[in-house]
Amino acid sequence: MGSDGSDREAPRRRRTDEKRDEKRDGERHRDRRRDRRDEDRGDRRSDKRGDDNYERRSRGDDRDDRDRHGRHGRDRRDHDRRRSRSRSPDSRKRQRRDDSQERDHSARRERRRHSRDGRDGRDGRDDPADRDDNDDRRRQRRKDDAIGGGGGSSSGEGKEKRAIQSARQSGPLPDQEASFAMAEGGEPPKPPKEQPNWGTTGALAAASNAVAQADGSSITLKYHEPPEARKPSPRDQWKLFVFKEGAIIDTIDLGARSCWLAGRDEAVVDLLAAHPSISKQHAVLQFRYVEKRNEFGDRIGRVKPYLLDLASANGTKLNHDEVATQRYVELQDKDLVQFGHSAREYVLVLAPRA
Repeated sequence: MGSDGSDREAPRRRRTDEKRDEKRDGERHRDRRRDRRDEDRGDRRSDKRGDDNYERRSRGDDRDDRDRHGRHGRDRRDHDRRRSRSRSPDSRKRQRRDDSQERDHSARRERRRHSRDGRDGRDGRDDPADRDDNDDRRRQRRKDDAIGGGGGSSSGEGKEKRAIQSARQSGPLPDQEASFAMAEGGEPPKPPKEQPNWGTTGALAAASNAVAQADGSSITLKYHEPPEARKPSPRDQWKLFVFKEGAIIDTIDLGARSCWLAGRDEAVVDLLAAHPSISKQHAVLQFRYVEKRNEFGDRIGRVKPYLLDLASANGTKLNHDEVATQRYVELQDKDLVQFGHSAREYVLVLAPRA
């Protein structure tokens, strides 16, 4: 009875041991697959990165993983050899299949490591000479592309594309001549240089003020005094003598104000000139404070008279010469001024100091 019971219990224990071994093998197989997936993901991330330090750390981690998995594999093979007597033929086949898959995975990992080491240099380290050669080759390629070297079609196409892009970025579309020049590989013609414009800017009109009339209308002044406008010094007695046919018909003391407006419009002018050739607001006699440096570098300031023509129809003459419009012209003692075609002559005189 005892031997029959032990004979019936032996197959049951064997089946129990086989089920337990199969369960452990399945768990080990799942752990190995999970480790392989993690390693493959880590290898892909390390391949995508270009940082040498990161790759060296990855290679060090791979070596540690290989050592760890190697020790794990050796321990597992020793354990399997110790338990091989109690295993069934099916479990041995599964074990051989798992061992072959692990060897294939190790071989693939080794090939990836060797290929990566081959790209980086000997023993997974960068060679400074190789890096310098690669940098020199890259710089030479960029230089050849910039000057269109090699005579290849790719360099010509790149030059044409750069010319077209520069033309597009510069603003409006180029004309037909520039388009043909860029299509033939030439440089687009440069736009003409902007010339100085000496015309009126409208600043005087913007700063002008209006004078209201009794009938409700207003007259806009064409001139506004500059910031350096000053009354002449009391020591400098400037006078304006008005001559007609050689006789003095009027004398004006210019020290009363800093600006004298001449013209036909009696509502706004200070020097009334009724000749038909004179504009309503013809010219201005302006006193301005100017500074100059002497031979010792000291600043010396003085109030001087200036003549300004307000773009009149018939112009203004200084000493029988036409003056430029909208330009200040300095006046000296005994200068003669004429407005339009009027026969009157205005002589500026500085009275001698007592």
